[in-house]
Amino acid sequence: MQFFEGIYRDRRILVTGHTGFKGSWLTAWLASLGADVCGYSDRVPTTPSLHEALGHRESMRNEVGDIRDRARLSQVINTFKPDFIFHLAAQAIVSTSYAQPLETIGVNVLGTATVLDILRETEHPCTCIVITSDKAYDNVEWLWGYRETDRLGGKDVYSGSKGAAELVFNSYYHSFFNRPQMPVRLASARAGNVIGGGDWAQDRIVADCIRAWSKGDHVSIRSPRATRPWQHVLEPLSGYLNLGARLSLDPTLNGESFNFGPKGEQNATVLALLAELASVWGFENPADAYRVVNDIPFHEASLLKLNIDKALGILRWQPTLSYDECVGMTGSWYREVVKNGADARTVTSDHIDRYQHLARQRQHAWTV
Repeated sequence: MQFFEGIYRDRRILVTGHTGFKGSWLTAWLASLGADVCGYSDRVPTTPSLHEALGHRESMRNEVGDIRDRARLSQVINTFKPDFIFHLAAQAIVSTSYAQPLETIGVNVLGTATVLDILRETEHPCTCIVITSDKAYDNVEWLWGYRETDRLGGKDVYSGSKGAAELVFNSYYHSFFNRPQMPVRLASARAGNVIGGGDWAQDRIVADCIRAWSKGDHVSIRSPRATRPWQHVLEPLSGYLNLGARLSLDPTLNGESFNFGPKGEQNATVLALLAELASVWGFENPADAYRVVNDIPFHEASLLKLNIDKALGILRWQPTLSYDECVGMTGSWYREVVKNGADARTVTSDHIDRYQHLARQRQHAWTV
């Protein structure tokens, strides 16, 4: 069965930040597509770890290094000579950005600049997708989705670092890559509020729930009425893979940015998400699963969503899962792996297969 026009089969793919939540899912999906995957990361960021649970330490090429270490990363890129790079390496936790603001800016901004600075000297053809976040936008909490042309920025360090990463991407593109003779093509991708099995990061709502529930405790939540456009991790990953495939074939997409988000009706409150996850986990009364606390130690936006019309129109990409399917797949991964002891590799592979089947059944462009 062929997806993304078979472009990734037998191609060399470098994934930075491959040991993180999204990076682990992406490397698993690329491996299933027949790609030769190399990961670059400074460490395994969580315990437990999806990267470890999937056996990626043994089954794939792992390169260790700081994303800001130009000499080390250059050595990896110039030796491996990737056909594609998916740049996910980042400090991805909002709460951590308050404790470590300089580190957050360094990794997210200088890390992105380091990748692009190496690529401007690369002589072999390469397609690079720079992944940032929906937090890159200056969020004024309006009711409609942010478009790719809306103002970048942010009121907190994490958001500012993601907006700055996009500015670095844009300036490097126009300074060095906006030339027909350049062998490298670039695009950036923005997504947020991603959930799915195997996320163990601190201060993420689903991971916090599973940590508490697996101990028989309730979870404390700060902003029960905050609304988010929840999406399963495979949704934006399908967008990144679709964008990479299309960009490698179409030079007119060079330098473009794209939003990837769920269907408009998938906005739901934190409280609604918890109630559905608790039901999947096995709570008879979802209200027993959580307690609302008033301690909000840092700024959190109450509303943020993306307009995905550009991806729909140009890439013919669209989200696959309904809200119920998104939450159901997320909850069932943790129930099977954490609660029932199933093998994480088997469950993850099954979820990728199911997602691809649903997308093909719904006749999405990247499946034909």
